[in-house]
Amino acid sequence: MTSRYDRLIAACADLPPTSVAVAHPCDATSLESAMAAMQAGIITPILVGPRAKILAVAEAAGIALGAVEILDAPHSDASAEMAVALVREGRCDALMKGSLHTDELMRPVVARDGLRTKRRVSHCFVMDVPGHADALIISDAAVNIAPSLAEKMDIVQNAIDLGHALKFQQVRVAILSAMETVNPAVPSTIEAAALCKMADRGQITGAVLDGPLALDNAIDPAAAAIKKIVSPVAGRANVLIVPDLEAGNMLAKSLTFLAGASAAGIVLGARVPIILTSRADSLTTRIASCAIAALVAAARRADPVRAAGP
Repeated sequence: MTSRYDRLIAACADLPPTSVAVAHPCDATSLESAMAAMQAGIITPILVGPRAKILAVAEAAGIALGAVEILDAPHSDASAEMAVALVREGRCDALMKGSLHTDELMRPVVARDGLRTKRRVSHCFVMDVPGHADALIISDAAVNIAPSLAEKMDIVQNAIDLGHALKFQQVRVAILSAMETVNPAVPSTIEAAALCKMADRGQITGAVLDGPLALDNAIDPAAAAIKKIVSPVAGRANVLIVPDLEAGNMLAKSLTFLAGASAAGIVLGARVPIILTSRADSLTTRIASCAIAALVAAARRADPVRAAGP
């Protein structure tokens, strides 16, 4: 296990297991993830999906289910609906994606009678990057394709709240663009400047923001010094807000496949955290995603008003 994810998992030791509705865990990867997180004391899963298929997968993969609860649902759409209903009924404090498509899981989440709050739903990667001292939050690389300024305000706030749930000593947010100066021809630089002014006016709270910043001067102190950028964020950012989904997806995957980083995923802005894992993730990364959700759920219980959004 990597040290950064070790710390996240260890931080759950004093928490009661988080009840998690696992939607359609009908492949070995998703079933193994839920059961391993249960064995680590992080979650108490309720498996929602075709009972016969779940049992067959467990038997074929040698996964012991023990007395874990299984709620029978005929197919993936029904599994998602039933998992969301468990949250609405107060039985579960988190959702976990099984072997269904993300869109299938999110459809009942964002429905009018689903799990929406006043906040925009957004995705965060919590990256463990070799050679980088701290965990790095990247948002949004999976849900919002081309967010507006108002949507970016929620994306930033969701990421800040995640940083606090993960016990960051200080949340330092870099609003990324291709450059560190405001250029009217590059809309992301104007939005970055606006987001920083929103933070100055208390519309975004709980962190220090700077932007626009290019990636190098956001995370590398030497690069920031060369550009003569003086701020508490430049060169020290632990949250990176990207201009759009394409930029975020390429950044996260570049770190994963070229730098050997690990990427634990979580969706925020709904009534509960939503755990997204990939078949390409290591088991440690998948357990870390569950640990992140458990820490977020604990933070929401401690401050439900903030969790619901402004």
